[in-house]
Amino acid sequence: MNDKRNPVTVVGLGPMGQAMVRAFLDNGHRTTVWNRTAHRADELVAKGAIRAATMAEALAASQVVILSLTDYQAMYDILDAAGDALAGRVIVNLSSDNPDKTRKAATWLANRGASLIAGGVMVPAPLVGHEAAYVFYSGPRAVFEAHQATLRILGRTDYLGEDHGLSQLYYQAQLDIFLTSLSAFLHAVALVGTAGVPAKSFLPYAVDNFNSISSYLAEASRHVDEGRHPGDLANVAMMGATARHIVEASADAGVEIGLPSAVKAHYDRAMAAGRGNESWTSLFEVIRRPS
Repeated sequence: MNDKRNPVTVVGLGPMGQAMVRAFLDNGHRTTVWNRTAHRADELVAKGAIRAATMAEALAASQVVILSLTDYQAMYDILDAAGDALAGRVIVNLSSDNPDKTRKAATWLANRGASLIAGGVMVPAPLVGHEAAYVFYSGPRAVFEAHQATLRILGRTDYLGEDHGLSQLYYQAQLDIFLTSLSAFLHAVALVGTAGVPAKSFLPYAVDNFNSISSYLAEASRHVDEGRHPGDLANVAMMGATARHIVEASADAGVEIGLPSAVKAHYDRAMAAGRGNESWTSLFEVIRRPS
């Protein structure tokens, strides 16, 4: 089962799905493809992929069937009519959705004789199959290990456990950091931009800031895991005042205040909870218990 040349089927040929197919073809896999818009497979077929005429044919071609779709609802839309063709298949769903939907999908597939390995690809399409690529996986360990060599073609395989929802939790948590950080950068350059400062002039300072943030994370993780938030120079009262100043500066400059206001709200709630002299990491306690 660990022969890296095992056949594989890829369903969904957007940029990510196409990148996966190319990686499998480059590594000698017999790769079957299917897409609702059939012509998207043309270039891949020219490179050696096999076009399945129907979903049943796509399922029959390989035990491992990789889904690269918009969300889990798209899986139901495509596989619901497959019937007995799902039996014995390993569905590796690399589509984005929430953990509860992922767990329900595992039950839905199990009722049809299939196993789910859920995953999240943590690089953009051009990096799939390259050294920097890694993918979160969760689901039955034995099933994952039986096909790990095949999945490793896409990137490093980070297996998180049997709970199908774990890969989605990690995936969404990583994107939480990524998307929020990108919006923070755009908000910052919008703020300095009100004084005519071009983004490229502010860029070196933003890069230094992003690079330095990582140095805080080890201690912050320790505080969170221990449930202790010893006060320091960066306590809630001081940081909360800074958060208020950012909101005020944004409002005065006519810049959208939604993002900094959300951050300020965390500090306001921590202050209301009597945590003013604790470290900024105590915001974790009000974030995880919003009520």
